[in-house]
Amino acid sequence: MSDVHRRYEIRCPIHGFIELNDWEWNVIAQPAFQRLRRIRQLAWTDYVYPGAMHTRFEHSLGVMHTATLLYDAIRRSSQEVLTSELAYDTAGLDRDRQLVRFTALLHDVGHAPFSHASESLMPRNSDGKEYAHEDYSVAIIRSSLNDAIEGHPLNGNYGFRADDVAALIEGSARAKQAVFWRDLITGQMDADRMDYLLRDSFHSGVQYGRFDLHRLISTIRAIPMRDGAPRLGITEGGVHAAEALVLARYFMFTQVYFHKTRVAYDIHLREAMRKLLPSGRFPRPVGEEPRKFVQWDDWRVLGLLSSGKGGEHGARLRTRNHYRSVFHTPEISKKNDVKQLETVKKKLGKLVAGEEAASKNWYRTGVLDIPVVDDLDSKKVRPLSKRSKVVAYLRPNSQVFIFVRPEDRPRGNKIVAEVMKHVRSA
Repeated sequence: MSDVHRRYEIRCPIHGFIELNDWEWNVIAQPAFQRLRRIRQLAWTDYVYPGAMHTRFEHSLGVMHTATLLYDAIRRSSQEVLTSELAYDTAGLDRDRQLVRFTALLHDVGHAPFSHASESLMPRNSDGKEYAHEDYSVAIIRSSLNDAIEGHPLNGNYGFRADDVAALIEGSARAKQAVFWRDLITGQMDADRMDYLLRDSFHSGVQYGRFDLHRLISTIRAIPMRDGAPRLGITEGGVHAAEALVLARYFMFTQVYFHKTRVAYDIHLREAMRKLLPSGRFPRPVGEEPRKFVQWDDWRVLGLLSSGKGGEHGARLRTRNHYRSVFHTPEISKKNDVKQLETVKKKLGKLVAGEEAASKNWYRTGVLDIPVVDDLDSKKVRPLSKRSKVVAYLRPNSQVFIFVRPEDRPRGNKIVAEVMKHVRSA
């Protein structure tokens, strides 16, 4: 067997062995992808959960593996729909399987140092909207990874352009029929979400992110829709597994990602990096600037912080002398909660060192609602929110944290206690 047809295996604590072909192995070997070894998945969460030191590198491999399992399951269960509704033939399905693998593998290649924690420092586009890491991913794919994708001998069987991978991430018209598979990468039941919940839970040492991955895989389908193209959904037998996925996300955010100390470190990292970055922002994902962007990773930031840079917030990161939370609103804040928040802020005055919103919508209804097909009548399709009261009654998180400096915490706690005492007696 020639080297070009060689198969590789990488051991993964979540999925066992992840298989790759020589083409994928070559893409992974590129500096732009190897950089993900130096991007922590959960920023400074290890300051709360010490095991959470894993990176975007292993997560990206896991997403590719999970997306492939989902793709193969849909191909087995929904061959007729893929053929009649989307005009797929065997060659087209073989081609798009490889496309989905590359898209899943590279979807996070544009993450900034410490992942989402520094994403708010991305610049704005001409419309005034902040760029997201996906914008950097497609820019890197079209530039730094172009030759690795297009120039490998195995591509003679597919004829891929780097733009094919980028277009699927974007969900643009250039993806053509393959846009159907985009929900495997970015949706309410996608491979990205499935992998990060299991992986983050494992490394954090908690059980909150667990759900029945294999039950979801066995029930996923391509479901014909009366008002448009087929969509990814599940059979009735997968409803409880889908509920568990949604709840796992809710628990991981409320118990891990929105942990008050983790939120404080997001503030410190963001403010320290404002001082480290030229003009306080990352380079834009246009022209030659992505090549400057990929020079930023956790190692570079840690080196600068270690040398004493980053101002007050850099010092707090070095010494684990973080801001302390003295007040937060409930997970679902109502008008009275917002009113209490404003009262607390007013009473604390200059003691307020930081304020951070922890907002997240756990499940979206409408066009994004996951379709569920009836086990007995394949023509009967209802959205998950109509099948599950658990999902239907989940409300978006709208919590706000107020922080003070450590030395001000005793005084801050006393002021907040007085405010709440007055509220209870009113």
